[in-house]
Amino acid sequence: MPSSQVPLVKDPDRLEARLKEIPQEPGVYFMRDATDAIMYIGKSKSLRNRVRSYFRDDHHLNPRIGLMVMQVMEIEFIVTDTEAEALALEANLIKTHQPHFNVLLKDDKKYPFLCITWSEEYPRIFITRKRVLGKTKDRYYGPYVDVGALRRTLSLVKRIFPLRQRPQPLFKDRPCLNFDIGRCPGVCQKLISPEEYRKILQKVAMIFQGRTQELEDVLTAAMEKAAEELNFEYAARLRDQIKGIQFLGADQKVQSADDTVSRDAIALASDDHHACVQLFQVRAGRLVGRLGFVADAQSGTPGAILQRVLEEHYQTVDAVEIPSEILVQHELPDADLLADVLSDRKGRKVHILNPQRQTKADLIDMVERNAGYELARTQRFTDRNNQAMLDLAEILDLPDLPHRIEGYDISHIQGSDAVASQVVFIDGMPAKQHYRHYKIKNPTVRSGHSDDFASMAEVIQRRFRRYAQDPDLQRAGNPDFPDLVMIDGGKGQLSAVVAVLREMNLLEDVKVVSLAKQREEIFLPGESLPLQTEAEQPGVQLLRRLRDEAHRFAVSFHRQQRSDRMRRSRLEEIPGLGLHRQKQLLAHFRSIDYLREATPQQIAAVPGIGPKLAQQIYEYFHPPLTEETPTTSAEAR
Repeated sequence: MPSSQVPLVKDPDRLEARLKEIPQEPGVYFMRDATDAIMYIGKSKSLRNRVRSYFRDDHHLNPRIGLMVMQVMEIEFIVTDTEAEALALEANLIKTHQPHFNVLLKDDKKYPFLCITWSEEYPRIFITRKRVLGKTKDRYYGPYVDVGALRRTLSLVKRIFPLRQRPQPLFKDRPCLNFDIGRCPGVCQKLISPEEYRKILQKVAMIFQGRTQELEDVLTAAMEKAAEELNFEYAARLRDQIKGIQFLGADQKVQSADDTVSRDAIALASDDHHACVQLFQVRAGRLVGRLGFVADAQSGTPGAILQRVLEEHYQTVDAVEIPSEILVQHELPDADLLADVLSDRKGRKVHILNPQRQTKADLIDMVERNAGYELARTQRFTDRNNQAMLDLAEILDLPDLPHRIEGYDISHIQGSDAVASQVVFIDGMPAKQHYRHYKIKNPTVRSGHSDDFASMAEVIQRRFRRYAQDPDLQRAGNPDFPDLVMIDGGKGQLSAVVAVLREMNLLEDVKVVSLAKQREEIFLPGESLPLQTEAEQPGVQLLRRLRDEAHRFAVSFHRQQRSDRMRRSRLEEIPGLGLHRQKQLLAHFRSIDYLREATPQQIAAVPGIGPKLAQQIYEYFHPPLTEETPTTSAEAR
């Protein structure tokens, strides 16, 4: 075997030569396997020293990393100017390549974020479980463990400060009731300038940055100045805002030896599969945030998992949010590097401590207990899902647990706007990143004529078409290929699906069942009678959750399609107005009613709509009055 096809640990000469080529500079390194896939990405102040440490014969590596080292065929590196650049580059590369041996945080949508859309002229503030990474100006705070507390905080913030309350305006030419009662500054009618509105939102952001004490000081100084200037109405509003902010943290006091120091405390609890991490944000002795993260417990040591969480968290926060002190449950592998990077960003020294006694250790113990409770909750969910999958495997006589289950449903109103949904459960939990929807293309399915059997057959044919076209395409072990397909319906829908799978020579590969709504009965292909099951047994409940989710997803897409069609129906009657221009008009005016009230000049301001077409659109909604033909006197007589 050529030396280039032998792992580096088995070819000492090539290994030593490769290590000498690596410079003693900061940067990022890659470990590649025999298939040239990236197994691991790391960073270091000194690339050569760090990479060499993996190949020392002192058995200091944990079993997972030791297994990786035995497979390394090649080492690559990228040199950076600073350690901070190495840290940022490593995080971006890990997100892009998702190496198997790196600590990967699970994005299971369990914990929500709070988002402020600074990319918009009048930013919105809302709770979301999905981070949109394309808009770099938008800021996300979290993820927060206590969803209820986050909602209560946001609700109170919207009562304290006049903020934009609606994503879209309710009226075109006037503000809604929120403006009249002081909840909104009239964003929809631009009664406040973007600059003034952003100043309000910057104060709100300070609350979620943990800078409530600083905000109280700013508002107090402004209140006293307003009182001196005899502007008592404004001073009273500021007083109410200060009281509201104080109420937010009234019950969140944490015992601390030094209430003047801002600190974060991080700890985890783990079992053989999950590592639940909690990060407490303590500012001026007050708990202002409790964040949660989930990782694979086998992906690294506890210290490596904590390091990964901290690196990813602090990359997304502003420098002012970085605390002066970070308390960690376990020693971090690169604590000095992380501390130096954070110190450079903050502009002052940041300390990373592993406390062993007194008050700081008590704080770590409290964080660890909370992580333990979250781990127990995760274990209960996992046990419930495992029990449901085991029961379902017994019901359907499956050889293994159904790791990936797909559910399909059809939605329409008497054949109009017919659509289908595909939802995916992985290990018993919704995996929304794999959801798909379909528009039914069958010409026989139209308004007044529906055919659920043909629609379901079409969807299954489109879903598995590439497997029929390529018989060599991997099925067993393919993460995209389902272990079980569930059809929402009875024997008719199942027979239609079986027929199309048989035609594609996939009936032996795709395990398919149907779930009838009325009695929650499970039907198998070729069987006239349903399986003998109980409606409340775990396996049937899992299929019911899948069916309900497929139904919800299909209905929501159908309503969207129907709404779009109804909005476009009147515009389609205007000559020269194609689908693209219809979308531009609706995106600009939001509704047909707003478009009807617009002037020709306002319509012409829409991209792609010239003055001539704008006049045609205006005349369509405002047809000129036709003058009656004058009658002659003879006709009058």
